[in-house]
Amino acid sequence: MRLLTAIHDVTPALQDEVRALWAQCRAVDLTPALFVVPVWHGYARLEGDPQFLQWLRACADSGAEVFLHGYRHDEWESRRTLADHVRAIGRTDFEAEFISLSRTEARGRLAYGVDRLRSAGLTPTGFVPPAWLAPSWLAALAAELELPITENDRHVARHDGFGVEICRLRAPAVRWSGRSAWRAHASEGVARWRRLLHDASPLVRLALHPGDLRHHVTQRSVAAELMWWSARREGVSYSTATAPAGLQRAG
Repeated sequence: MRLLTAIHDVTPALQDEVRALWAQCRAVDLTPALFVVPVWHGYARLEGDPQFLQWLRACADSGAEVFLHGYRHDEWESRRTLADHVRAIGRTDFEAEFISLSRTEARGRLAYGVDRLRSAGLTPTGFVPPAWLAPSWLAALAAELELPITENDRHVARHDGFGVEICRLRAPAVRWSGRSAWRAHASEGVARWRRLLHDASPLVRLALHPGDLRHHVTQRSVAAELMWWSARREGVSYSTATAPAGLQRAG
């Protein structure tokens, strides 16, 4: 039984919470992947905070995988359709950067993001769209830009350099929302319920967000679930989980 852990929304703008989540993961012997946003909301640039960038490089040197998590993360210049609005209901507060972009626009954002990360001394392992909301063709496009591993709200996948999917693993995710009191309490209840629901799943993900620490209920729940899942499963990297041997073991 395996466990993937990731910290989303890694940016200098949210670095206190990101560092706190990292410390919580390391306290239970988990090394989370870091889903990095190079230019958070158009203003918080990685290169603008050398100390945070140095910390990120140290995390990567210690084994943390770095993923591109959008270029800006927000829906700047978004042109949502009605279908996009329906898909996003209850899942994000206009933070699904790729939900309505064309292929040309998406390729540009991905290329800009990769360039930013590499110029900062970080080598991305893959790409995860903000809020897990994106067109079905985006994963293959990311693979063509040397971002072979991606995920959505149900699966983790790997593509080859031509965009052909070579691995897809069912990987239910435990996640939280602290945007309001009722969401925080609901998240705590759902996280506990997922212990029973996913206990037999070969691969489970813990999806941590800086906002999880802004409400005492979700903060408490994140700590409890990190402890519970890490005591019962082997923490693995995305690269290991999607490698051929990892595919055989994860089912």
